[in-house]
Amino acid sequence: MEKRIGTALIQIEDRKNVQLLNDTISKHSDIIFARQGLPRSNGQSIISLVLEGTTDQIGSLTGQLGRIEGIQVKSVLLKNRNDD
Repeated sequence: MEKRIGTALIQIEDRKNVQLLNDTISKHSDIIFARQGLPRSNGQSIISLVLEGTTDQIGSLTGQLGRIEGIQVKSVLLKNRNDD
């Protein structure tokens, strides 16, 4: 299956499920190139992930994250030109 490159932006609105969030991200570490965390004074922290994987792999990660209470996630994917 064709790989894509992209990013996922995660907003943490409620910190009670942060351990589950981190466990889920760790389980998908094979498709994560970079992770940046940005704490905010209003309590809604942001995590940005740079990803490379199939749409199924990336969809699995973002789908699992999106089902965590207190977490919002959005992703953007591009075709990986190196797969041509």
